[in-house]
Amino acid sequence: MIEILTRYASQLTAGANMTLQITVIAVVIACSLSLPLAILRRSEQAYYRWPIRVYVSFFRGTPLLAQLFLVYYGSGQFRAELTEIGLWWFFRDPYYCALLTFALNSTAYQVEILRGGLRAVPYGEIEAGIALGLSKFQQYRKIILPNAYRIAFPALGNEIILLLKGSAVVSVITVLDVMGQTRRIFSQTFDLSVYFWAALIYLAMTTVFVLLWRRLERYLTRHMRCRVAEPRKDLPLATRVQTGASS
Repeated sequence: MIEILTRYASQLTAGANMTLQITVIAVVIACSLSLPLAILRRSEQAYYRWPIRVYVSFFRGTPLLAQLFLVYYGSGQFRAELTEIGLWWFFRDPYYCALLTFALNSTAYQVEILRGGLRAVPYGEIEAGIALGLSKFQQYRKIILPNAYRIAFPALGNEIILLLKGSAVVSVITVLDVMGQTRRIFSQTFDLSVYFWAALIYLAMTTVFVLLWRRLERYLTRHMRCRVAEPRKDLPLATRVQTGASS
């Protein structure tokens, strides 16, 4: 087992870099698109709300692999049209197709997560902002968005982890991520242990991400943690009890 790791370490490292690259770029694109779409998703105007609802329902209700096939193989059915408008270079590349699919999929999930976060913001805080004369933009910047992201932060982390693990499907369209490199190595060696090392690579990436995400969450919510004063041990017992009750 150790021999195959040392022999193909460079290929597995390259696959891990590809996995992280696709995941990070897709998440950044999704984060930039999900907030305005989540706000429009809550709009009272049906012509804003319903197209986003249909889009979210489609990408949340269909398998990621099917979406990837629709983008990669389905775009080939429109090669002439895409060539005419100058987009065939994008859709003929499996890397770009995987990136587009992942960005659209993650955007759909993040829209629903943020919509739930926006709905969970206490209305009393919004009313307080209105009473202070804050504009709609100021309400979102100072009250609504900080609370919504704080509420949605754990769910957003779970979504990114699922996207990272789901990136293994890109190997079926010849993208050499971790699983793509693993399949190539297995076809050369027929050694099943390479899949064990691939699983450990995914485990290591998700573990590091979870630790970083938890630290970031604690940093962003540090103002919500209050310190309780402890009574001094050198004081008499009655004084300590009284001090602890008053604190």
